Amino acid sequence: MSQPRIILVDDHTLFRKGLAELLERDGLVKVAAMTGNPADVQHLLREHSPDVLVLDLNMPGTDGINLMQQLKTEGHSLPILILTVSEAEEDLARALRSGANGYLLKSMEPDEVVDAIQRAVKGETVVAPAMTAKLISLLDNKTNTATSLLDSLTQREREILSHLAKGGSNKAIARELDISYDTVKLHVRHILAKLNLSSRVEAAVFAVEHRLTPGLDAGKKP
Repeated sequence: MSQPRIILVDDHTLFRKGLAELLERDGLVKVAAMTGNPADVQHLLREHSPDVLVLDLNMPGTDGINLMQQLKTEGHSLPILILTVSEAEEDLARALRSGANGYLLKSMEPDEVVDAIQRAVKGETVVAPAMTAKLISLLDNKTNTATSLLDSLTQREREILSHLAKGGSNKAIARELDISYDTVKLHVRHILAKLNLSSRVEAAVFAVEHRLTPGLDAGKKP
């Protein structure tokens, strides 16, 4: 594959320069630019159009995750990797939840970081091997939480949620289930409260993610 071009953002000068040299050693990655100041990132992105952005987690004035969220809000879609010393599960969760394409540790070997960069360019999500167990724990917790939330719904609420997944309006759902419009409204309000969601759109996405659609109900509850 072609040589990925990266921008490296880390406020520790010695680490930043040393890592840049190691990453470029075998000619597999090109460090297009690097900075220790998060405020420089917007300018560097415009100037260099990199393939991947590598961000430290903790930096003066902001952190990598907040910066990443800002960039994604502004429409930047390039892969972003968090590179940090933190092995905390909550930092991993926050990074992935915010849209990071990878969570790497500074204790990784340079060739492992190069491999992660190359995989990120291909659209893969990459997590440091030392964080694999914590990633599995996060996924298990997410599954258990979703199952618990679904179990809190009545059968009627599950039926209505499945119709929300199809984009049905309250009136359409009322006709389909032969119940009143006001009853549907009340059920939708209860569904959002039980699932800790704020909109019908979020409820529809939740239903699709958990295969709760008409004819494909993820289990039944009387």
